[in-house]
Amino acid sequence: MEPSWKSLLPFLIVIPLSIWTRQVIPGLFAALMLGSYLIEPTLLGGLKTMLSYVVHNLMQTNNIRIIIFLYVFAGLISMIKYTGGIKGFVHLVSKKVKTARSALLLTWVSTMVTFSDPDFRIVTVAPIMKALKRRLHLSSQQIGFTIEVTSNPVVALIPLATAFVGYMVSVIDKALKTAGIHEKAYTIYVQSIPFNFFSFTIIVVGLYYSFFKYSKKTEPMADIKKWNQAVMVEAASEAEANPNEAQGEEGLEICPKAFEKETPIRPWNLMIPLSFVLVLTLFLSWWDGRKGANSFFDAFLRSDALGVMLESLIITVIVAVAYFLFQKFKLADLLTHFVKGGNELMSVIIMLSLIWAVSAISEDLGFSQYITDHVKGWIPHYFVAPVLFLLGALISYFIGSSWGTWGLLMPLGVTLAHESGTNILLVIGAVFASGTFGAFASPLSDNTVTLCTILDLPVIEYARTKLLPSFIAAGLAVILFSIMSFIMR
Repeated sequence: MEPSWKSLLPFLIVIPLSIWTRQVIPGLFAALMLGSYLIEPTLLGGLKTMLSYVVHNLMQTNNIRIIIFLYVFAGLISMIKYTGGIKGFVHLVSKKVKTARSALLLTWVSTMVTFSDPDFRIVTVAPIMKALKRRLHLSSQQIGFTIEVTSNPVVALIPLATAFVGYMVSVIDKALKTAGIHEKAYTIYVQSIPFNFFSFTIIVVGLYYSFFKYSKKTEPMADIKKWNQAVMVEAASEAEANPNEAQGEEGLEICPKAFEKETPIRPWNLMIPLSFVLVLTLFLSWWDGRKGANSFFDAFLRSDALGVMLESLIITVIVAVAYFLFQKFKLADLLTHFVKGGNELMSVIIMLSLIWAVSAISEDLGFSQYITDHVKGWIPHYFVAPVLFLLGALISYFIGSSWGTWGLLMPLGVTLAHESGTNILLVIGAVFASGTFGAFASPLSDNTVTLCTILDLPVIEYARTKLLPSFIAAGLAVILFSIMSFIMR
């Protein structure tokens, strides 16, 4: 199809509609339908075109592997939860914490074993801190901030064995193909990690807030009072609602998001599967890319990352099921919880299928060629990365989704970078950073909602407490993107 301004319409409709509805899927669906009717402007022709784009892109090998990876990973986490892995970890660690500072330190250190997914991390760590907060004189706001700053921003920086990796590689791969760039998506992803400046700046800001600003012992301090004045009210209300806690029993069982009352206490059911999948992924990455590689890291980059992670995950599920069966868990129950966990990601899978279809239909409408003909030469390269970060941060704040923001902006960002001469790694880092901002700061973020549900926090009020540190980190990120845009070409 001859490139024209019409090729921009899917992108022009998807962003404002997503912000207006505060949901990504309606915006993507409308963009796909519009693009389909631009290609085939008849009543049934447009519908058939839309379905053909969805089906064709779902049938792509890498896309099917992404869907299987996400579903299986969620299923594994659900089985771990059912068999007492999360509850066991909660009980094991909570007994070791004696002071407020050690509790905050535990929250940071626990990232090493709960980095697989932000929601998984939240439902693992939040119950521990909720059970300990009154004894250690911590407020729910302070606990929530410390957990969230070590969740999405940290997971976005880890290049293997997380629920994010497959999706991030997928959106990069689609964007590279849209821009006509023939590079390995996983290699580009790993190289772009140092440029996710918001993740790094919010982690630094989070360290300061956790261990210095709100954990000082000197009194009186307005900041401590602001964060901790609710402790006594929380304690009184919880004592009234939970008389057993008032008598000294820490109520780990009142956190339904993490586990149910009848769940056994078996921490190894968490630690063994997660350690196994991590070690196996590293080994198979080396094994797959070892031929012709000069080092382990070179072999790691040469490997088929998505295939290796999927193989490692499936082997881990098989081993985990055998391990759980040895503990006398019923196979039918394990399978039920596996399917239940996988089904919880169906909304993400639908969103992915729409993103793939919208990207493909935009390309067939001549999006890349139109950008090449009309944008190249008049957009200064040093504007692309900081402006994309600010735009993405605004979008992600209103829709509350890092994944949605990445899917919406990555094709546009990579194409703009390619045609304006901006370093692609810097732009990819800016897109990922912008989505991370919304996932952390937005009151609509599923991470924030999950955390507030467990800690019994009012979502909007809690989200306001994160705005100042979020804006500080975002401001630092804009400065870094601006500086690096002048340095890198």
